[in-house]
Amino acid sequence: MAGVALLAAALLGGCAEFPDQHPEDWREQPSLRPQAGPQPRIEERQQPPGEGGTETSPSENAEPDGCEDPDPSVVATCLGAVGDVAVLPGGRGALVGELSTGRIMLVEPGADPRELARVEVDPTGGGGLTGLTLSPSYAEDGLLYAYVTTPTDNRVVRIAPGEPPEPILTGIPRGSGGNAGAITTSGSDALLVATGDAGSPADADDRSGLAGKVLRIDTFGDPAQDNPDPRSAVIATGLRAPGGVCTRPNTSSYWVTDRLPERDVLYRGSPGERLGPPAWSWRDGPGVAGCAAGRGLLVVALTDASAVYTMRPGPEGTFTGEPEQALEDEYGRLRAATSGPNGMLWLGTSNKAGGDPVSSDDRVIRIQPPNGGTAGKE
Repeated sequence: MAGVALLAAALLGGCAEFPDQHPEDWREQPSLRPQAGPQPRIEERQQPPGEGGTETSPSENAEPDGCEDPDPSVVATCLGAVGDVAVLPGGRGALVGELSTGRIMLVEPGADPRELARVEVDPTGGGGLTGLTLSPSYAEDGLLYAYVTTPTDNRVVRIAPGEPPEPILTGIPRGSGGNAGAITTSGSDALLVATGDAGSPADADDRSGLAGKVLRIDTFGDPAQDNPDPRSAVIATGLRAPGGVCTRPNTSSYWVTDRLPERDVLYRGSPGERLGPPAWSWRDGPGVAGCAAGRGLLVVALTDASAVYTMRPGPEGTFTGEPEQALEDEYGRLRAATSGPNGMLWLGTSNKAGGDPVSSDDRVIRIQPPNGGTAGKE
């Protein structure tokens, strides 16, 4: 009953008519190209782009005019700052959660963005609508799940077609900072949620609370039954300001990006294991955000560096080859990273939230990932 009362005060429901599966309809897209190199260690500085190879520039010499963007990789324009992107089953379109407005927009090539639902959010302290994912059984139930900040807390909400958003997990602490979180699916019937520390690092290490954690819940907000401790949603502690969480196909492992005071990091985790040392570190703080983990490829969006970082995971948390920074300064601040069922990489920008927007910002981009791998938020 408490959740129902909070709903009236904190969430505003809009009409939601979520689309059905679309057939694939692809045109040839430019690609990023991988580069080979020695196996890396923990990084002290970002690798300069283009070293030992070349990059394709998708929007070479093309300038937008108002909301018209001639770049063939741009799917949608003139959005609010993008919080997250969830690709629809057919792979042609996607749902986009706007960071500050709480709007959920349907975007497809050749069509204007269309609002399907809206959640009332409070974007202060790094919050807002920062995570969006399809239900593990979206094809049957048409449900969405979002991680949002309200005036009183951070929470996970479920959004059904034609109904107001329903909170399923409330009371995640909020503070003056550290409110951003992320969400994705985990297996066939669970959700993986990364929460910020709400400005209190001590709370992040306290296993009894929800701040600064990796949570694994079912679609009703309860601890997933196959968690290491079926009475607890907490499967990892110690996060500060997570930017993204993504799962590897057909495995129980996951990746989560985090921003620490002295560096940005990438963790590799698995239910029942402590996060341990970072799998990768960026000393110059490029602003790690959303990630997409697939078969042979990991992509991390970078906001402050205005680029993506592509890595090839090897066995036991190592990496093979030389990671590559790509799309540098091509689209500005890149916040969301995910992909469709055919492996196309989808990105969302947040230039209206601290960047230098062009007339067509903010944008959703669809591009071929580096050859030899597929990216995915599965």
